[in-house]
This record gives sequence, structure tokens and C-alpha cells, in this order.
Amino acid sequence: MPGVPLTDQDVAVTSADAFARLAIELHDAPGVEETVDAVVQFALQALSCTYAGVALYSRGSRPEIAAVTDPVVADVYDLQLSTETGPLVTALRERTTILIRDTLTDDRWPEWAAKVGALGVRSTLDVPLATGGGSRSTVGVIGLYSPIPDAFSADDEAIAHILARHASVAVASARQEETMAQAVDARKLVGQAMGILMERFDVDGDRAFAILKRYSQDTNTKLRDVAQQLIDTRKLPH
Repeated sequence: MPGVPLTDQDVAVTSADAFARLAIELHDAPGVEETVDAVVQFALQALSCTYAGVALYSRGSRPEIAAVTDPVVADVYDLQLSTETGPLVTALRERTTILIRDTLTDDRWPEWAAKVGALGVRSTLDVPLATGGGSRSTVGVIGLYSPIPDAFSADDEAIAHILARHASVAVASARQEETMAQAVDARKLVGQAMGILMERFDVDGDRAFAILKRYSQDTNTKLRDVAQQLIDTRKLPH
């Protein structure tokens, strides 16, 4: 009924329903990009933030921007990734949540805070995305930002941690599925390339694979790429 305040139980049920819908959306996301986009959009709806973003470790073990809801978040991230210092970098390295209540008064990263404050960001909350207990299990961080000082309450921080757990598992699963899909694709390409060699040079499968492998090693090219070039050009690399 209008005008009737929500009880703690009502809020809990609403949050549970929201996370249930998020879990389904993350499960249905076709890839990592779609997964992190769903995470940041949920953050805007469920938390006291105006902007949100996700940075993920790349295969080169360097954090990269994966999703932002506003260009200002990309600026906040770039300031840290270029200098390798700031709350986001610390959250990644130390697997710890970093809350800045006001960028104009926090003195832990003064140069970064001054630049971020000039962008209009006053409160920040960085929560690591981790799937286990080891340092290698950290997959990234979700950053939440507000132009209002002291915007994030204890409830916001608790919800952010729940969101981070959902996001961590979803990102890890999406990456695993993408890796498996790439492996299946690579096997198909190598099989097609082997077929071309077997037909052209009248060799068996073992010999055809050995030829591809030799060219891969001699040219320092991935086996998949050698196979793709043979399929596209009907020629082996020089």
C-alpha cells in the first residue's frame, strides 16, 4: 500500500529476488563482456552509486577495463592503471575492499584523489572479484562511484560483496566457456588444414599434423593460426 514503509524483512525479500534475477541473467549471458555489463547495470539499480565499472585481469596478468557505465569511470581507472597505484590497484593486489568516504579529504592516494575529485567523484568503493583463497583466484574488481560524499552505507558494502561473489563466479565460468569454445574451434581448424595437406600431398594424418606443427615452430606462429592461413590461402606460411 502507498505510504506504508518497508520492513527489514521486505527489504531482504526484495534483495533476494533481485539477486535471483541477476543470477539467471548472468547464467544466460553469452560471454564475459555481456556478463560484466549485467553486473555494472545491476550495481546502478541496487546500490547508492551513480557510476560503476569492472576491471579484470587479462591473460597477460595486467588489469584492463572490462565495463563502465560512464566515461568518467574509464578516467578514474586509467589514472590508476597507468601509474599502478590507487584504491583499485590495492584492492586487486591485496584482495581487500577499499572504501573512500570523500576523495577531497582522504589522504591515502592524494594525487589520484585530487584528480578524481576534480572529475566530480567524491565517494568510491572498490571490491575485489575472487573465486578462491589464493592470489591467483582474483579475477578483477568492481568499482562503485558517487558524486556525494560518504554515499556508501554498511548495507551498500554488504550488498556489494554479495554482488562481487556472484560476479566472480559468473566471470570465471564465462571465461572457461570461451576458452573451451576456442579450443573446439582450434581443433576444427587444424582438422580442416590436415585434410588439405593429406589430399594435396597424399600423406596420412600423423604426417599432416607433423607438417603443421613444424611450420608452427619454425615461424613462431600458433598452430591454430597456421591452420587458418592454410585454409584461407591454400598455402603454408613462408
